[in-house]
Amino acid sequence: MRFLKATILALLIVSCAPIRVDYDYDKATNFNNYKTYQYYSNLNTGLSDLDTKRLLNVIDAQMEAKGYYLSEDPDFFIDIKSSEIQNPQRQSVGIGIGGTGRNVGGGISVGLPIGQANVNRQIIIDFVDENKKQLFWQAISESSFKPNATPEKREEQFNAIVAKILTGYPPDKKN
Repeated sequence: MRFLKATILALLIVSCAPIRVDYDYDKATNFNNYKTYQYYSNLNTGLSDLDTKRLLNVIDAQMEAKGYYLSEDPDFFIDIKSSEIQNPQRQSVGIGIGGTGRNVGGGISVGLPIGQANVNRQIIIDFVDENKKQLFWQAISESSFKPNATPEKREEQFNAIVAKILTGYPPDKKN
């Protein structure tokens, strides 16, 4: 029930907040061979320890809902990397001249930065087959990020991001 509520909430957030996800995968991969996973032991997510724990808990819950299970003897490993991307503040300067008949006028407009620059977080999730030593699926997400968000808001955001990411796994190879 908790997972269902979190998923519904995540989908609501997905519809409100833009989360962009790009996918890539090895076309020769038989995705039916992969049912169990584990995280790399030297995982360096680029997130705080608390956010890493939140993200992994969300991934585990959503992977289990899709029929994939955490295992000590996994079929594949998951690697996660993330980084903050700071978009510059928008500024503009414009000059205009116009007139009608004998009247000529001019103007200058200057855009002043107001507020803070937008901060986005990029999260890259790789699924790697260690037996074959190859990456077979990857998702790269980018979404807005509020560094001062409450723990609850952070968990909601991770739920939304992972829900959007995992819609692409396994890939629908018919398209």
